[in-house]
Amino acid sequence: MRSPCNAALAKLQQDSDWAHHADNVLLIGPSGTGKTHIANALGHQLTEQGVRCKLFPAIALVQHLQQAKRDLDLMTAMTRLDKYRVIIIDDIGYVKKTDAETQVLFEFIAHRYESGSLIVTANQPFSEWDQIFPDSMMTVAAVDRLIHHATIIELEGESYRRQQQLKQAGKSKK
Repeated sequence: MRSPCNAALAKLQQDSDWAHHADNVLLIGPSGTGKTHIANALGHQLTEQGVRCKLFPAIALVQHLQQAKRDLDLMTAMTRLDKYRVIIIDDIGYVKKTDAETQVLFEFIAHRYESGSLIVTANQPFSEWDQIFPDSMMTVAAVDRLIHHATIIELEGESYRRQQQLKQAGKSKK
């Protein structure tokens, strides 16, 4: 029997309409459960279908936007990213908690709302996103925009990397 997670992923891969309708994909789960791998696979599949995608580690995106803001060019920088139908923001939970960083991240999420799709990976459930956005109103607004038109996939299990490390350790003892 196919798990709800696998069924949702298969649907996203088979039909790219979600990307053309500015829907989002949120991949939530512990470290090592395959979120980045899945996000990359979705991006690759979309690219094969002619959909322009760009992947950013969340920290790199925030640094890019902060530099644009310092240069008084934030709106231009965000508009340039509009040429990508889908932006992948990997590891959103690793964004530092300064007001400047979270502000540009929020502005970007708000800018993309209903105009372009986001694929977001996060280690934290939504209930812990106040650790990403220190202002509770900003947290609620960001989550609200992201989930409004979204497929939310919660991954569970142990870290794949940890499992591989344990297998290797077991082999070396034999």
